[in-house]
Amino acid sequence: MLNVLRKLFFWNYARNTWQWDSLCVVILIFIFLTPKSWFENGERWAYPAHQNRIATRAFVSTELIGNAEDRGKIEQVMRTFTGHDDVQVLNVRKVVDKDGNTRGYEVDIR
Repeated sequence: MLNVLRKLFFWNYARNTWQWDSLCVVILIFIFLTPKSWFENGERWAYPAHQNRIATRAFVSTELIGNAEDRGKIEQVMRTFTGHDDVQVLNVRKVVDKDGNTRGYEVDIR
């Protein structure tokens, strides 16, 4: 009995055995028949919709943003790009090539 339990725990069965096939069937049954509610988190947070969105990074070319210090212009470009009126610019980083020329800007938004 101990030998059987050890084999089940460490799974020493080869791929072409009936034990292997049985385990695959059990795994598939678990995947397809497990209720969705088992994996849902019971806690519900009451955050406003704009705080619930995840921060996103976008690459913007230098033609669209002339000055990286102009946050108003960057927010306007990102609002047009995303289609959301409540975009917040979190961070702006200059992207340069190997020669030191500015290629564009990485903009973190929420």
